[in-house]
This record gives sequence, C-alpha cells and structure tokens, in this order.
Amino acid sequence: MRTPLRTATTLVRTAVALVVAATAIGLTGCAGATAASTGASGSAGTPAATIRVGYFDNVTHAPALVGIHTGLLQKALGKTTLKTSQFNAGPAEIEALSAGAIDAAYIGPSPAINSYLKSAGQSLKIVSGVAVGGAALVVKPGITSADQLKGRTIATPQLGNTQDVALRYWLTKKGLHASLTGGGDLTIAPTDNAQALTLFQAGKLDGAWVPEPWVSRFVVDGGAKVLVDEASLWPGGTFPTTVLAVSTSFLKAHPQTVKALVKGNADAVAALKDTTAAAADINAQLKADTGKTLTGPVITRALQHVTFTVDPAAATFPTLVTHATTVGLGTKGSLAGLFDLSALNAVRAAAKQPVISSGGLG
Repeated sequence: MRTPLRTATTLVRTAVALVVAATAIGLTGCAGATAASTGASGSAGTPAATIRVGYFDNVTHAPALVGIHTGLLQKALGKTTLKTSQFNAGPAEIEALSAGAIDAAYIGPSPAINSYLKSAGQSLKIVSGVAVGGAALVVKPGITSADQLKGRTIATPQLGNTQDVALRYWLTKKGLHASLTGGGDLTIAPTDNAQALTLFQAGKLDGAWVPEPWVSRFVVDGGAKVLVDEASLWPGGTFPTTVLAVSTSFLKAHPQTVKALVKGNADAVAALKDTTAAAADINAQLKADTGKTLTGPVITRALQHVTFTVDPAAATFPTLVTHATTVGLGTKGSLAGLFDLSALNAVRAAAKQPVISSGGLG
C-alpha cells in the first residue's frame, strides 16, 4: 500500500499537534533514547502491527524501490504491515518523521544529521546504510569552470537537503557565495527534480546538483555535462547518499520490527547486484509510484554511478557536519549515539558477515 506525496504532506500537518503535545515528554526521554539504542537486536518491546516507511523515487533509494516491488521488505517484516510514502527531498521527509507521520525513512545524511543535532539526539537513529555515490553538478555544455557560474541559476532538490549542502560547500571552496535567501554570486533555486529538468531543457536553469537518476536524466535527456562528480571531492570517492533512519520512539517500542526492516533492506541491497533484474524492478516500482519509467540509457548510466551497501560510511559524518555549519545550514553538536547498528550487525552475524563500524558514533 503506497501513500502519495500529497497524502504524506497531509499526514505531517495533522500530526504536528501531536508532536507539540509530546515535546515535553520527549525532552525528558534521554534514558529512553539510550535504552532504544541498545535494544534494536534484543527482545524488549513488541512487534509493530504496521510500519510506515518514507523514501524517494530515486535510484539512490533503489533498495527501497526493489524491496517494495519484489516483496523483500514485506517478507522480512512478516506479520507487520508495510505502508509507504514518497517524498522529493530530505527536509520534508524529516518533518514527517519528526511529526510521527512515518516511522522510518530512506533519507540523505544531511537532514538526518540536522534533525539529530536539533533534537539533542532524541529524534532518530541511523540503523543501516543504503547507498554511497551517485550525485553530481550538471551544467550547460558551455560552462567549464566554477567562475563561469557567476550570475547563473543552479537548482538543488530542497534547501538544506544533502545535495544543497554539497553545492553550497563546494562553492565556498571556489570562493563563491550564494545567499540562503537568494542573491550572491549566483542563485541557488530549490526545485523539484522533475521540474528542474524541465526548466533546464527550456533554458531557464543553468544546471543542478542532483542525485541519480537525475544526473543521468540531465545528461542523457537534457544534453547537460557533469562539471563536478561529488565522488571526486571525497577520499576514496566514498560519500553517503542514502541511509536508513528510524524514529527513536519507534525503535524503543519495536526493536524486533526495526531489525526485520534492516534485514529486508540488506536483502534488497544484495538483490541489486543483479543489475539487469534491478533495472526492471526499479522501473516497475517507479511505474507504480509515478506512472513513468526510466529509459534504458538513463537507468544503465545511473546504476553505474551508485554503490548500494549497508555500510553507512559513518566516519564521513563529522565532515558532513562541518560542511553544513560552514554554509549556515547545520547545527553544531555531538554526533555520539547517532548510529545504532546493533540490528544490522546481528543480521550480519547470522549471515557470518563482518561487523559494520559506526565510526565511534554508536
């Protein structure tokens, strides 16, 4: 059962009042957060009747797409009913998670970090990796350097999302500035990915920093060129694009369900090794969600630029905090406790696979 984006937005609005009422309780829940972080693979709590999971219709969220279409997520969840909602960017999805409209989220690292720090560690836990790589700055073919971006308009999915932070930080390293409210050396326009492509094709945008498959769609369908592959900015080319996060309250109440979701995600990641089958499954779920599919050249290119892994690349997260605070979109604070990989490592131990590190942040 899938809930369209408009319904997800409505859920957020109707749940906000509940969040306000619960804030006083949540702020006194430090001990509860600790219990949740140690209980994901244990026996405390009860299985949930339903788990509500948010995700994007992006290739960087392919484990969600494949896991839903093939039934791998529902199979792992057993008697717990899976309900899903689609989002365009992380900040809106985090709002839904914080408001109690969803219980878990396939999401970019920057919004997850920001939520965790703003809530003093009370809002969520990252329980698994999903994808690394697969984001880039695509521009008009005539643009060959950062200096040529002056006076231009570049799109990102949403203010404060992972790609928005990446673009703004890269610009600062190039000596360029774009105001959070508009203006500066160039304009950054938070724009829905599909609309950004349409505007680019109409000559009304000069480029965009986007995740896959939108990088490939800009290149294949829009005639854009890649000016910056984000992988080139990270040691070893590894940077997290998508992680799996759950609300702390849900983790505390239903650790067995979280463990089942983590296993379903791991099964979907493993299934993505067969890229031919993966392409078909991704397109089938995109068709169900949006009524549209990706062309062969687009999905082939996109899958070549994303690595699906349950390792969240936790060691990179302090650097992501630095990037966000540098551009005025982050909150300073400790990331200690952001990760709870106990369920993931229990699943891996059962499969005789090595432990995944939380980078000292578990």
